[in-house]
Amino acid sequence: MMGKKDEESRDILDRVQRDSETFGSSSLRRMTDHFTGRDAIGEAEGGGTDPIELWGRRIGRTLSVIGVIVLTYWLAVQLKLV
Repeated sequence: MMGKKDEESRDILDRVQRDSETFGSSSLRRMTDHFTGRDAIGEAEGGGTDPIELWGRRIGRTLSVIGVIVLTYWLAVQLKLV
């Protein structure tokens, strides 16, 4: 049985490990996991993955990136940068 201090210590160590990772590799890995929907794996009840939710996240995240690119281009045109 873990005490409150043990849990708090473990949380601090996990945070330190996460924050001390190499910036480029950890950021790239998290971004890849985010856009492929790997962060949705195992979130369904019973630990399974709902394929519709997985593909919905992938499609939604891809469309959001496309939207940001289009809006950035539109802003550049409005500011006469392009």
